[in-house]
Amino acid sequence: MTTRARAGVQPPILIVEDKDSLRAMLRLALEAQGHQVVDARDQREAETALHGSRPSVVLSDLRLPEGDGFGVLRASKEYDPELPVIVMTAFGSIQDAVAAMKEGALDFLAKPVDPEHLLLLVERALAQRRLATENLILKEELASRRGAPQIVGDDPKLKQVSVALHRAATTDTTVLLEGESGTGKELFARALHALSPRADGPFVAINCAAIPETLLETELFGHEKGAFTGASVRKPGKFELAHRGTLFLDEIGDLSLPLQAKILRALEEKRFERVGGTVPLQVDVRVVAATNRNLKAAVAARQYREDLYFRLSVFPITIPPLRDRSDDITTLARYFIERFCRDLNKKPLALSPAAEQEMRNYPWPGNVRELQNCIERAVILTEGETIHPHHLHLSFRDAAPLGSAAESAGNGSSWTGIDWSGTLAEVSKRALAEIERRKLELTLKEAAGNRGRAAEILQIPYKTLTTKLRDYGLD
Repeated sequence: MTTRARAGVQPPILIVEDKDSLRAMLRLALEAQGHQVVDARDQREAETALHGSRPSVVLSDLRLPEGDGFGVLRASKEYDPELPVIVMTAFGSIQDAVAAMKEGALDFLAKPVDPEHLLLLVERALAQRRLATENLILKEELASRRGAPQIVGDDPKLKQVSVALHRAATTDTTVLLEGESGTGKELFARALHALSPRADGPFVAINCAAIPETLLETELFGHEKGAFTGASVRKPGKFELAHRGTLFLDEIGDLSLPLQAKILRALEEKRFERVGGTVPLQVDVRVVAATNRNLKAAVAARQYREDLYFRLSVFPITIPPLRDRSDDITTLARYFIERFCRDLNKKPLALSPAAEQEMRNYPWPGNVRELQNCIERAVILTEGETIHPHHLHLSFRDAAPLGSAAESAGNGSSWTGIDWSGTLAEVSKRALAEIERRKLELTLKEAAGNRGRAAEILQIPYKTLTTKLRDYGLD
């Protein structure tokens, strides 16, 4: 078996043919069109080549001295169900080719092989391969793109971030986006990708805090068939899917120490093994990471690897919180009002001066995400043509602690700013919601932003915690 595939180029085409003359002709025809080629003489060599070269297409004769083309087809589909396989057969054995297509072969070539027909089928197979990969990535991106706000604002601090993004985009340097929850770190990561030479490649995002630690390694690096109970097929990981593109690692500060070591190796060597695998996989990936934690403090507390921190923070960019760019609050609010009115088929709504002033006075701990959620709720609640302060419920959020209300109950004063309108059940529901929001916020601070620890303190499932954080604009 010979291999001429070079690192850093398109994965090779695997030719499985025992006749030297035909194998040489097929190789020359493909290489003349710029394709890289790996060849094998029988099923055993083909199975070795599958794992060693990660081919993009398999071209196999049905009749082989050891094994046969059906065995190559089955091994290919077991290795990767989406791997296109083209079978070759003598003119008188078309029924065998039809049987192979029923088992999953993409197409067949009748011997003697027509080089032009060969190239046509190979291009079709490569197009199918690209489409399958793009569809997988697009499906994963769709949910994250829905409802995602655009980067809106004219504050000088925001413009400084934009300048830094443009500078970083021209390089392949690892970028660390730092900022509070809700500041839009993923949107800035997408902007960085769009400005880079990798814009035509995939953008693959993963939230390291939203996936249980036991599953995160397989999500990042993939797994082989049989690697663990339930692993019925081979699954590519996010590093593999992001080949030639950008991988966005959100909440990178929530990684466990063992996984930090594996991420560091993948970043430094651009290679990794799938869970349950032994063959190193080489990838060409630009990594953008994000965190809302103070990684320097985590390193000092020995909760985070210093070498990984330095590897991630080659080009750090800090995204300012919304309270530090107050001039953008009204701009963003009007943008969200227009968008939600359009989405909800409502007439355009105005923002009253009092509501605008209340928004400027509010600290927005959940940043842009909290503002977006607040405006969406206000648009739904507003029955007239203008959004007023009581539609925002911000004075209620910024009210004095419940303890203060209890202490003042004896002298007849009220909980400052509370919305007492509606029924007892409605007021109770708003009060309970505020208590829950504040408890979540306090527990997150107590857990130093570690959501797994926060869920343990609150004694609720991790998934319930993430849902509530999103509902209250705290994620």
